[in-house]
Amino acid sequence: MAASDQIKSLIKSFGEDNEIRFFSTALQIAATEAKQGHTTFAQELKKLIDVAKKDRSVNAIHSKALPLNLPKRELQELIEVFQPKINLSDMVLDENIKNTLYKVIKEQEKWQILKAHNLEPKRKLLLTGAPGTGKTMTAQAIAGELGITVFIIRLDGLMSKYLGESIAKLRLIFDAMNDQRAVYLFDEFDSIGSHRNQNQDIGEIKRVLNSFLINIEKDQSNSIIIAATNLPESLDKALFRRFDEIIEYPLPDENHIIEIIKKQTKAFSFSTKIDYKALSKLALGLNYSEIVRICNDTIKEMILNDLDKLELATLKKLLKLRNVVNEK
Repeated sequence: MAASDQIKSLIKSFGEDNEIRFFSTALQIAATEAKQGHTTFAQELKKLIDVAKKDRSVNAIHSKALPLNLPKRELQELIEVFQPKINLSDMVLDENIKNTLYKVIKEQEKWQILKAHNLEPKRKLLLTGAPGTGKTMTAQAIAGELGITVFIIRLDGLMSKYLGESIAKLRLIFDAMNDQRAVYLFDEFDSIGSHRNQNQDIGEIKRVLNSFLINIEKDQSNSIIIAATNLPESLDKALFRRFDEIIEYPLPDENHIIEIIKKQTKAFSFSTKIDYKALSKLALGLNYSEIVRICNDTIKEMILNDLDKLELATLKKLLKLRNVVNEK
């Protein structure tokens, strides 16, 4: 029979709609049963998992094609729609960042009370930091906390070679903010938010930036506007005062690395005792996404090799390899 903590993890994953952890735990149970000689049951379980995965993939395709909150037809080429499944508690964040975000969420939850006192809730955020530090995930988590949709603005669809068309498209997006309350994420914002006096700037980009400055200044909607960039130093200085909060995302320190590893591997156990402090030093310099990916790859290795427990040596090897790649 499956271990009690595996069963608990399976149920918890189902309740949280965490598909990756659910299937990983189910495969681990199958591997355990196979090792105990219950090969027929193990094979049946693996077949059920494969069928379930295929069904989920088909459902995911239909879900993406027909999202619950479709934007207007003319906006569909500009916006990707996501129904978030995460909250801030799913993220590992610096305490100051977490407190700032929870305050934003609290103000959003009580926006009607604040407006009754002629006060505006914070809802325009600029997120800066290296790739993989959690900026995009933050937009999804805020939407998850508030139970609203995430609209990711496709900046490649926004820009047009025809004079004035990009500005008209941007106006459509800001109009949508009034029509439908959601989180609107302008990712890689530096592509339109660069200094207006840069020599390499294209005229249309300058006009789009000027239009964005005007629109965000005038915007009185109840939507949350988030701009994310890896290059804050390239942004036009006039942008900064348009945002209610400017949040800088650092790379994880040793304590955060330990928290990430524990969170990602909590459904499993290791074959040997772990010195988390020593392990965290191997991951210094890596971003959150890289550490999560390495933990998932370690879990995959366990499953593919029909092991009952995670191998510390595998995790260490992958961390070292990632750092070597980053140094090149």
